[in-house]
Amino acid sequence: MDPAGFVHLHLHTQYSLLDGAIRIGDLVKRALACQMPALAVTDHGNMFGALEFYTKAKAAGIKPILGCEVYIAPGSRFDKNSARGSSEASYHFMLLCQNLAGYRNLCHLVSAGYREGFYYKPRIDWQLLAERNEGLIAMTACLGGEIPTLINQGRFDDAKRRVGEMARIFDGDRLYLELQENFLSEQDRANQGLVEIGRELGLPLVATNDCHYLTREDAYAHEVLLSIQTGKTMDDPNRMRFPNEEFYLKTAEEMSVLFKGLPEALSHTRVIADRCQVELDFSTYHFPQYEKPADQSLDAVLADAARRGLEERLEEVRRVRELAEEREEEYRQRLETELETIRSMGFPGYFLIVADFINWAKDNGIPVGPGRGSAAGSLVAYAIRITDIDPMPYNLLFERFLNPERVSMPDIDVDFCIYGREEVINYVRRKYGESNVAQIITFGTMMAKGVVRDVGRALNMPYGEVDKIAKLVPAVLNITLKEALEQEPRLKELAAKEPPVAKLLEVALALEGLTRHASTHAAGVVVTPKALPEYLPLYSEPKSGAQVTQFTMKYVEQI
Repeated sequence: MDPAGFVHLHLHTQYSLLDGAIRIGDLVKRALACQMPALAVTDHGNMFGALEFYTKAKAAGIKPILGCEVYIAPGSRFDKNSARGSSEASYHFMLLCQNLAGYRNLCHLVSAGYREGFYYKPRIDWQLLAERNEGLIAMTACLGGEIPTLINQGRFDDAKRRVGEMARIFDGDRLYLELQENFLSEQDRANQGLVEIGRELGLPLVATNDCHYLTREDAYAHEVLLSIQTGKTMDDPNRMRFPNEEFYLKTAEEMSVLFKGLPEALSHTRVIADRCQVELDFSTYHFPQYEKPADQSLDAVLADAARRGLEERLEEVRRVRELAEEREEEYRQRLETELETIRSMGFPGYFLIVADFINWAKDNGIPVGPGRGSAAGSLVAYAIRITDIDPMPYNLLFERFLNPERVSMPDIDVDFCIYGREEVINYVRRKYGESNVAQIITFGTMMAKGVVRDVGRALNMPYGEVDKIAKLVPAVLNITLKEALEQEPRLKELAAKEPPVAKLLEVALALEGLTRHASTHAAGVVVTPKALPEYLPLYSEPKSGAQVTQFTMKYVEQI
């Protein structure tokens, strides 16, 4: 089969935490090797990896399709008492972004899943989906979906009725009935029912493979990953596991063999890929609205504040030492040059906003650092009291901070006392709105020593033995297991002599670098002019409930 005739539309990366075992970089390389023209990433309940995937796929010439396998509550997303377990608390459902409206709606949906519907999983409901489905293509999902579940319960009429209701929400032409061929009897029953419903209601079929790992050979390492997720060991007969080794990124040829009796289900994958045309804008800055007089521009407000502030700073200098008139003129000329650069690059609002919360902190007795990094080279920053370092005596260059020939966001490092930092963030929330301010996510990954310990526990190896192996990994920052094996001969010797150690290291090498958990960045905060889900999806920190972006700092800045 021509690789261009089939597109994978159901795929879980490492951002389906401790469930997907596919690194995005490896995924893109594999897709290139298999000549795949397009590809979707649909992680469980989140969009953590959406921008990383979008950027890397685009760079490789592969069309990225952004999506999510969302969790849908059987009733209201606010109802968190009726289900006895996670499998009864939600159904799976697939959403893919057709356009920018779809991207924004998906951001709103997955954000609401964490902020409003979290119960075992981040859940949305059909009321919300009825309001926010524009620009989204839907698929009925895997065996965890509502329709396959009803079919397997023998409730064909209910399944058919629900498909009709779903189709109406998605305008009759944005719902596809999802088929998989994974050699499971339950899936066979679901497929038969879906084909019949599709024929009776005139709805299209689509073939997917629910990829959780990259190649068939990765199946065992993925099974270990699931044991790490659930805290079980591989010798526990009741551990969570996949039923076989079919959940990998199959080639177009493999999929054509599996679906030779339903070629339209294959061709519809390309139809969907062609319908999905999301072009994200990484060139526009989205600054929050700084409160200013209606009859003044931001340029004028900043210029007035900087000129007035400079005169105050010069007066402070005169109290300490004599200042020649020509030197004062140098200050004023430098200030005007900087103001013109800031104006031409469109950053007056940025300076005013940063100055506002820094000076609020100072006025409220919260210690603020004097300034560091390239921002210390800005006389405007000194004049409006963002920094307390006069750049002129030290010949600090403004161009290191802001340069018209290298357009990028200004980077002002601000240090607040730990005991007042939360007060400053709360001030920003009050000023710009709760829905417009969030902290920034960061991810912990399975690094060399840690992955050895995780895999050792999952393989039920004695703690002392695993500890001995982990301690052989050299204490070098960010060292990889491969590097450790090259640098520490005792690791190689143990692997050669003891098969369990060799197995441990083989699996650890396969899982190393995968995302293990989400947490909150120690410093990053983002402020936007509109509600944050207009730009990016939000996550809720489980313990504190803090509003956090689903993208890391690099991708927050990019979007």
